[in-house]
Amino acid sequence: MSEIDAARLAIFDSLVSSAAEEMGATLRHTALSPNIKERADFSCAVFDANGQSLAQAAHIPVHLGAMPESVRAVEALAPWTEGDVAVLNDPYLGGTHLPDVTMVSPVFAADGPRASRGRRARPIGFVASRAHQADIGGSAPGSMPVARELIQEGLVIPPVRIMRAGEPVAETLALVLRNVRTPDERRGDFAAQIAAQRVGGERLKALAARLGLASFRRSGAALLDYGERLARATIATLPSGSYRFEDAMDGDGYGDGPLPIVVEVTISERGLHLDFTGTAPQRPASINAVAAVTRSASYYVLRCLLPPGAPTNAGLFRPFSFTLPEGSLVNARPPVAVNAGNVETSQRIVDAVWGALSQALPERMPAASSGTMNNLAAGGIDPRNGQPWAYYETTGGGLGGGPEGPGMAATHSHMTNTLNTPAEALELAYPLRVVEQSVRCGSGGAGRHEGGDGMIRRTQFLGEATVTIVSERRTTAPWGLRGGSPGVPGRNALERDGEELPLAGKATFDARPGDVVRVETPGGGGWGKPDDS
Repeated sequence: MSEIDAARLAIFDSLVSSAAEEMGATLRHTALSPNIKERADFSCAVFDANGQSLAQAAHIPVHLGAMPESVRAVEALAPWTEGDVAVLNDPYLGGTHLPDVTMVSPVFAADGPRASRGRRARPIGFVASRAHQADIGGSAPGSMPVARELIQEGLVIPPVRIMRAGEPVAETLALVLRNVRTPDERRGDFAAQIAAQRVGGERLKALAARLGLASFRRSGAALLDYGERLARATIATLPSGSYRFEDAMDGDGYGDGPLPIVVEVTISERGLHLDFTGTAPQRPASINAVAAVTRSASYYVLRCLLPPGAPTNAGLFRPFSFTLPEGSLVNARPPVAVNAGNVETSQRIVDAVWGALSQALPERMPAASSGTMNNLAAGGIDPRNGQPWAYYETTGGGLGGGPEGPGMAATHSHMTNTLNTPAEALELAYPLRVVEQSVRCGSGGAGRHEGGDGMIRRTQFLGEATVTIVSERRTTAPWGLRGGSPGVPGRNALERDGEELPLAGKATFDARPGDVVRVETPGGGGWGKPDDS
């Protein structure tokens, strides 16, 4: 093909996307932990030889801008051999937070690397998977503690091989398994990721063989160029100018807050520039976000404005540029902790960018959604069998009302795209009981179009456990738009011996048998004045 016509480009996009989707299906159906097989807390992606993403399965938005950095981070391990798999989770070397373990594999042409001077052959592309492991060590079960330094959050894995030429690197796996609370579960989930890597590699190799290497490379480049044209065409429909918005984190878990997240979005013919000057400095706490997370959150907002069916590739993000103050909540520097930055600060970055663009598009953008993942992590010794267990869960909230109608109730929004663990699966796997999961009626903000209601989830502990809650929007409410009211903030409580004890938004504590942890999630903001017709 001397040129890539629209039909062939669409077919190529579908084929690389289906490779990523098949990786995801393999990972989910072969994983051991409920967090992966039930909640689908993972992403899979396909990359070209330069580490630019060609497709990402529609899984976790917070991985949009972060997974390509993982591919770049493993470049130091070259030269590659067919069958190699690298593993890493270091947030400062391509990761997001420590529980998100990434695997990256080179993919060679169908005739193998021997055709191009053996081990020195250059891969035709890469495949990667990122899965949230329910425990990766650290100071608290579930590896989501309210920490003051990165090392407290779990085992830090720099880019290393976990497979070499198709054979396991036993020392790497042994080191990881020795430092986690649930080694059997981690072994099973790692095996599922490796299986997904193998499937993705085979599909990409088969596609390159079918098209021919030259056509495969041209098609990849054309797909990225198309993504860029599509993004620029969307940006061209936005009113030029600079739009500033400020939101805030409730606090860092140690008493300091609120902490501002500030962004000025400048729209011009050159693209989008996002300047986060004025954002709070990084904290000795877990709410710090690395730059990759900030970029992912920003990319996601533009992704929401694109036409349905738009591809997800690196070309979409070429029109972006950033000013990210070093040592701030949106560009943390080591060795500060970052767990909540990935799951909570990312949500507030979305709210800030969303709020800025709502000034440019007042009749298009909805109000703020719940703005938190309501993270609950726990673990201990299962009284049923004497084995260690570790559990992680996020709970949805209300979506913001918008110009076209009310917000959805009781659903995950923005930077999380996971499911709830079904009560049956949770109670089978852990010494837990779901006492209540219901809609938190009346928590959505009033407006011409009301915000969606949040949720109530009450979880009972059947044995002793260490529990961590990491949540936001407990004091700062999800904002409304165009006269709509804010959503009702969330609240956490511990039900013990007939009493209800309030819990902070971020806390680690010990639970007794019979205790119930109650998480009430925020509703979304309302849109428009209630009396508007």
